[in-house]
Amino acid sequence: MSHTVHPYAHRLGIIRDWKSRWFAGRGKYQSNLKSDVLLREMLDKRFRGMYVASVDIERNEKTLRVIIRTSRPGMLIGRQGEGAQKLRTDLLAFLNKGEHKLGKNQELKIDVEEIRSPESNAAIVAQMIAEGLEKRLPFRRVMKQMIEKVMANRDVKGVRIFCGGRLGGAEMARVEDMKKGQVPLQTLRADIDFAREKAHMTYGDIGIKVWIYKGEVFNKAKN
Repeated sequence: MSHTVHPYAHRLGIIRDWKSRWFAGRGKYQSNLKSDVLLREMLDKRFRGMYVASVDIERNEKTLRVIIRTSRPGMLIGRQGEGAQKLRTDLLAFLNKGEHKLGKNQELKIDVEEIRSPESNAAIVAQMIAEGLEKRLPFRRVMKQMIEKVMANRDVKGVRIFCGGRLGGAEMARVEDMKKGQVPLQTLRADIDFAREKAHMTYGDIGIKVWIYKGEVFNKAKN
């Protein structure tokens, strides 16, 4: 029997890198891991609706670097950098309470990277669908329009969108699945971007999953 495996975790070390990159000795591993999890949860809540695709964390003895990838860096940074400054003070306040404190010599660095083509990023596409559903737009129309937008990108070869829950406010929960192009989940060298998101409706949450296939990785290296 086959098992459903997370497309990102399935390709770790093959074509994907870890989202937290650091090495810790025996004493620090637990606190670092807990700090990463709590930090991501806090940033996910804070950045909802800002089209943030991913948060990467890098640590060494002297620095803790938080890399935020978003398609709308202006919303994050704010006018004359006041948004970035507030984010920095909030992060420092968060990191200096509890057992996951920053080390005495450690400094916090925040990098904001812009995503050039948001329509080919699964996390941002999932957030766009959630936004459409929360505005009470018909779910089938939202899914179809999103698939057309994603497939309009040159580097995208296939897309699949899945929605589950009380679709259209129905009494009974059901699932809707749409696909265009190819999405080879079994191929380890296939560059598949995957994301989950929730649309918060008055009658309950609707779960959204997005798979985007961007071709095989070793072909890019050959070209």
